[in-house]
Amino acid sequence: MPPTDKTTHETPQQQGRPGGRNGKRSGGAGRSSGRRTLRREAPSTVGLLADAGDFAAMRDYRSFTFEDHQDYLRQVDGLLRSLAAQGIHTTVALFDPEEYAVFCREHGLDPDTAHNRTRFTAELAGSSGGLAYTGQPIEELVPLLLDEAVRQTMWEYASTLLAAVGSCADCGEDIGHASFERAADALKRLVAGAGPGHHHLVCSIPTEEEQLVAVLHADAVADDPDAPPRIEGRDGLDFVTVLAAGIALGGPGGLVLRSTAEGRDRVHGWRLDRGRLVPLSAASVFNAYCTDADTGDPVAPEPGVEYCPGYEVDEPHPHH
Repeated sequence: MPPTDKTTHETPQQQGRPGGRNGKRSGGAGRSSGRRTLRREAPSTVGLLADAGDFAAMRDYRSFTFEDHQDYLRQVDGLLRSLAAQGIHTTVALFDPEEYAVFCREHGLDPDTAHNRTRFTAELAGSSGGLAYTGQPIEELVPLLLDEAVRQTMWEYASTLLAAVGSCADCGEDIGHASFERAADALKRLVAGAGPGHHHLVCSIPTEEEQLVAVLHADAVADDPDAPPRIEGRDGLDFVTVLAAGIALGGPGGLVLRSTAEGRDRVHGWRLDRGRLVPLSAASVFNAYCTDADTGDPVAPEPGVEYCPGYEVDEPHPHH
């Protein structure tokens, strides 16, 4: 898919750049230089057909002239490297042929034109499911992009569940909002209770349509216990939203925290029961970690890992 630019252009005069004699631009060379300067300040978005099936679907359009998916990926890789060499910031987003077809129908557009593919790609630039290109080879970029798309879908679905829960029949409080606040507070207590170190948290919530899974990495420093943990990007928002959905639904679910500090690992676990995070015993954590999820067969424990009970992270008597 072609890159698109989204920027507010300034004229050379507004930028205060001098031209030729007496501050005036002289000829086409000056205009060309100004355009190159602006080009470096214009971010781009590239819509990527990461899946071979999606690529095959786009080949139904005459104006889409690529014939081989691997060759297409190599061409995209070259394009991204070229943009980076020019100092242009580029975001890569998944191009979904089905969503593109819906977009064209809704806007009365002919889908078999490069112009309208570019227009759709520009819409992708406003979504939060893209990744900034930082020089990754295409074979590394594709799985990262797919993971980001899955995480975005999870967050959107969890947010939809929270919005649909409604209000408490007894007090009228918005259950989704209250559950989100409880989940945010529980995350603070989880990390605080784990102490200094690197913490890896996984929350899993089964729902009617799909399994919600959120992963969070947090770093807590020993020399400043009052400092908030370092959490990358929007991981905290995704994790809290999925946990809140589990709390609001009141069904089953699980949460595991693995901490690494001073060369040793500790694993703690909790289960969700009627909207509460209930600490697991050390034996339950051991069994969960040392059992194959697919076959039920025992798995040898990891050397150097201590399987610990969970600790209290929920409010003593939450209303919802």
